[in-house]
Amino acid sequence: MDLLQTPIEYLKGVGPNRANLLKQELDINSFQDLLHFFPHRYIDRSKFYKISELPKNNSEVQLKGSIISIKTINQKRGKRLTAVFSDGTHQIELVWFRGHQWIKENLKPNVPYVIFGRLNWYAGKPNMPHPEMEIEENFNKGFSKSLQAVYPSTEKLLAKGISQRVISKMMAELLNAIKSPFIETLPIGIIGKYKFADKDEALINIHFPKSQEKLTAALNRLKYEELFFIQLQLLIKNLQHKQKIKGYVFKNVGARFNTFFQQNLPFDLTNAQKKVIKEIRKDFGNGQQMNRLLQGDVGSGKTIVALMVMLIAADNGFQSCLMAPTEILAKQHFQSLTDIIGSLNISIAILTGSTKKAERTILAEKLESGTLDILIGTHAVIEDAVKFKNLGLAIVDEQHRFGVAQRAKLWRKNTLPPHVLVMTATPIPRTLAMSVYGDLDISVIDELPPGRKRIKTLHRYDSNRLKVFKFIADEVEKGRQIYIVYPLIQESEKMDYKDLMDGYESIARAFPQPKYQISIVHGKMKAKDKDYEMDRFIKKQTQIMVATTVIEVGVNVPNASTMIIESAERFGLSQLHQLRGRVGRGNDQSFCILMSSHRLSSDAKTRLETMTTTTDGFEIAEVDLKLRGPGDLMGTQQSGVLQLKIADIIKDNQWLKTARNDAHELLRLDPKLEAPENTPLRQTLAKMKAYKNIWNYIS
Repeated sequence: MDLLQTPIEYLKGVGPNRANLLKQELDINSFQDLLHFFPHRYIDRSKFYKISELPKNNSEVQLKGSIISIKTINQKRGKRLTAVFSDGTHQIELVWFRGHQWIKENLKPNVPYVIFGRLNWYAGKPNMPHPEMEIEENFNKGFSKSLQAVYPSTEKLLAKGISQRVISKMMAELLNAIKSPFIETLPIGIIGKYKFADKDEALINIHFPKSQEKLTAALNRLKYEELFFIQLQLLIKNLQHKQKIKGYVFKNVGARFNTFFQQNLPFDLTNAQKKVIKEIRKDFGNGQQMNRLLQGDVGSGKTIVALMVMLIAADNGFQSCLMAPTEILAKQHFQSLTDIIGSLNISIAILTGSTKKAERTILAEKLESGTLDILIGTHAVIEDAVKFKNLGLAIVDEQHRFGVAQRAKLWRKNTLPPHVLVMTATPIPRTLAMSVYGDLDISVIDELPPGRKRIKTLHRYDSNRLKVFKFIADEVEKGRQIYIVYPLIQESEKMDYKDLMDGYESIARAFPQPKYQISIVHGKMKAKDKDYEMDRFIKKQTQIMVATTVIEVGVNVPNASTMIIESAERFGLSQLHQLRGRVGRGNDQSFCILMSSHRLSSDAKTRLETMTTTTDGFEIAEVDLKLRGPGDLMGTQQSGVLQLKIADIIKDNQWLKTARNDAHELLRLDPKLEAPENTPLRQTLAKMKAYKNIWNYIS
């Protein structure tokens, strides 16, 4: 067995009890895991202070000297242990509040020690609680101490005596136990190209840096390697997918596509839309299953692209389905596509959870006979009872709301898997897209259709509320409609519901009936009541819609010109951007007003400033990534791929791009990694497959 796969309890100084703690708290199961448990900062241990020169603050300091006396003091609760430590001329008190029996037995008076800890000043005198202590002779013998690693830890580990010093000792023990140099994992060409430290030197210096230069070299090498292997695996997956998974060939661009393009297209396509359709057509013609992510900001015209590629499928005798995450959105897609198609010879139907049984039976017959070209629906589409004659294209809207298993169900509906187009209006920063969707081909619509006016976004404090009400009245007077959205945070639904109802009552007082009609929509309503209220708003029977974020995705009311977001500081950036995208769908100038209290955190200020200065979804996504970090941005399903051990895809995005380009080029020249210089890569990838825990941070 590979020595690095040895269970952690067999490392000297660990044993079964500590091993269980390390497994529970830090997910460290083997030598391999401990070796790749990297420090998150370093302390400079090259400097020694004299007690007379200690800084008058709470900084961490290192001293040489010896203990001259020890005593136990009784307190109201338990005891504390104190010792007087002298450097020969001055003294400092050392204090322990827990574990004193064990500490007292192990302290050696009048023996030279090196101590390290955080200063505490009381009545002008310094003391040091729970210092790290090492006999000077041992300190001088160990691995390099000029920079000392500090590892992530937990309360439980500290309470059980697994301190930084203990982890450091384990690490030294591990490096001594392994002894032989670590096997190189990167090709010699890459190491030479970036003048990287070799694997052995990098792993020793990351835990016990000999100097700042050697630490920097180790960090660069290990960050690159982590990102490189993620990219390599994603690209190999993409290559294998293309080689193994055959797809239907759509040769013809026929009558339905051409008629629509020439006669029914409501506006000229943007260059970005044309480019995307071209990329998809290329995928349709190469005999491999398409797996493409289409990113486009709110209102950039993804639905038209979806329709046009579904028409290509129909021209080739294949059916398509478009899956949306909510019934409201599915109905909206159905409505807008039916309107655009007009009298074009194409059959289209909708299937959701509320479709009646009789309608389902008719639908099932049409699907199986092939007389239905396009089916739009929620995840009702993937139920086992739904059988297509020949599903050639599956389009998934707002993909992050569907699990992988749900998408796979679609693929099992016919002999070859359908082509898959995943659409999202949540712009994903390029760095994140490379890591999370690295195995998909990516298309981007990065320009809005002509004639769309930029939404004006304003930030107003609660104290300006009367002016905002006046603005609402003016817009309603012009015949326009208004959204007013309140935050919804699961943990405090009662409070949110109260906020919403209070808000509704104050709006109702300011805009009384019969002159004004108000709709209200929130998560606690039954689906049919929600739909009824939405319908009234769509039909212009109500001018103001008071809602929680249930209206976030996909509601399309061109006459709605203003979005007011209450307590905007409680929303994330991408949510604010999605909500803003509900207006600006008609030809009128649209507005988004962000209401907030005067008390704002610096992050909230940044979010609101970003919203008022840009409408570019990708720019917003980059700011969001910096503020929230990758894990939060992707949600739980996909953040697993980003639980990186040493790299940070925001700070190290230059290394990420470099690693991706290198992996790309390497596979272009040697797709099967057969060249002798790529042996380290082949061996490393084989180990990753064999040992699921190896570099368990690599996806």
